[in-house]
Amino acid sequence: MTTTVTRALSGAVYVLLLVGATLYSPYSFLLLFGLLLLFSVGEFCKLVGLKPILPLILATLGYILFNLDNTVKTNEILLLIAALLVSIRSLVFLFEKKNRFLDQQAKYVFLIGYLIIPIIIFTKIPFISNSYHPEIIIAILILIWTNDTFAYLVGISMGKTKLFERISPKKTIEGFSGGLVFAMIAGVLLAQFYLQEAIIRWIVIALLVTTFGTLGDLIESKFKRLAGVKDSGNIMPGHGGFLDRLDSIIFVAPFVYLFYQIIYYVS
Repeated sequence: MTTTVTRALSGAVYVLLLVGATLYSPYSFLLLFGLLLLFSVGEFCKLVGLKPILPLILATLGYILFNLDNTVKTNEILLLIAALLVSIRSLVFLFEKKNRFLDQQAKYVFLIGYLIIPIIIFTKIPFISNSYHPEIIIAILILIWTNDTFAYLVGISMGKTKLFERISPKKTIEGFSGGLVFAMIAGVLLAQFYLQEAIIRWIVIALLVTTFGTLGDLIESKFKRLAGVKDSGNIMPGHGGFLDRLDSIIFVAPFVYLFYQIIYYVS
């Protein structure tokens, strides 16, 4: 079996698993992302050199605690603030020129604020109106996949200007622009024919997904570069690890959740 076929089959299984679990029920959705969180924590620990036992315990307890039915809204806002603060720290980490590795305290800050909390926040998004709306998650995933696909296609066919060569030599400004345009088109189509929501809302979400998804990809690339590895894991043939597949979701989640909070507060 060729590498391309293996990659395609592995990707198809991953997509079907995500979509199927999300649509089937809120419980299957939460179970799947709980498992993805644990796998991602394990991969992150290998990247930064942490022993996995305590991080896995923290991830498990945090995920269960903040996904109980009686979660207080104030706690969710505190989680969001924490994630946004660590997002700023992540951007500093990305753009700083010194390729020094993290100390123990910084590793745990990133573990909790860059990885665990954002995945918890992502699982809050379909419940933001106090009932389960899986179509919101499906739409966000479609935007992420659209951006990734067309950024790659436009990049390899037209890409000349490097986006951030020091961290990711293959990414180009042309590829980023192509991903953005097609994600915004997908946002319009999703709003009009799938979600029946305001088109401008999903144009903004497409912009958030493209911008912060790309930054999330670059941040994870820097972690991998410092660790001296190509992929975060090898559990998905042709795609690397689960952290490689979730890097965009991780960094996008707090900003999309914040946007929805603003919408519901204003309305």
